[in-house]
Amino acid sequence: MLEIGWFTARLFFKGKLLRDPMYFVQQTSFGIGISALILFLFAQANVSLWMSVPISSFIGGLIMPLLLRDLKLK
Repeated sequence: MLEIGWFTARLFFKGKLLRDPMYFVQQTSFGIGISALILFLFAQANVSLWMSVPISSFIGGLIMPLLLRDLKLK
């Protein structure tokens, strides 16, 4: 199991895993931006940090599979 993970990580860092790496970067950046925006909005609403961080992380985790559903591997 570790060998498969190590092999995948090597392919990723060599740039041979993803067909369109810029699509991955774009969609990941968009998801991070949405999570950061939600966290910022909670901070402006004076919601405590222990509550706003898990909620924004959960929402970010929910939208990432939707953003990366068209990701193609080589």
